[in-house]
Amino acid sequence: MEEKSWLFTIGGLTFDGTVVSMTILTCLIVFGLVYFCTRNLKLKPTGKQNVMEALVDFVRGIVGDNVEKNEVKQYHLLAFTFFMFVLVSNTLGLITKVTLFPSDVAFWKSPTADPTVTLTLAFIAIILANYYGVKKQGVKGYFVNSYMKPVGFLLPIKLIEEFTNVLTLGLRLYGNIFAGEVLLSLIAGLGASSPTKFILALPLEVIWQAFSLFIGGIQAFIFATLLMVYISHKVEVEEI
Repeated sequence: MEEKSWLFTIGGLTFDGTVVSMTILTCLIVFGLVYFCTRNLKLKPTGKQNVMEALVDFVRGIVGDNVEKNEVKQYHLLAFTFFMFVLVSNTLGLITKVTLFPSDVAFWKSPTADPTVTLTLAFIAIILANYYGVKKQGVKGYFVNSYMKPVGFLLPIKLIEEFTNVLTLGLRLYGNIFAGEVLLSLIAGLGASSPTKFILALPLEVIWQAFSLFIGGIQAFIFATLLMVYISHKVEVEEI
């Protein structure tokens, strides 16, 4: 059966309650993880502090590979926030599945398994990249560097590129996470159909779940990397 989301209406506008609730939960989990792992910081890190510092250093490496070293601090927190949000979002729908029968209304899934969420994240990323370009170079310098170099007649193509960047960044993330959840649901449905098929489906579910977790981590890395690539293209002056 087709999976449906929990919908609610406020002021004549209909909202996807499943996506809204899971997005809020993702924000709470990210905040909780960071808060928990950064309490009682020690000069010699151990345990949970080691985990958080490893994540921070990992994201700092992504930023450092794309912008000048003296600007890493300016973009590090932004990249870390995007990375953690996407990573947790990708993981939520792989942990469990909460569906209300017989209406088949889903109450638990990855926020990034919805194209609205991923395209919104991509749109925010592109807007921020352009904002930082204007902030660093001024309106004129930003326009010339971003759209008029190396030659002015490429302006229409570069304007179209802004739109395609949003689509590719958002749909790549959505496609990978949505496909993973669909396959997990199909395997679970196979296992629920009979005891014999359950024996076959159980190891498949575990294997695919582990693989999906790996893919979720890779997609978070790709998203953070492309965010910094787009920002670097806007803030660094192109030499002719």
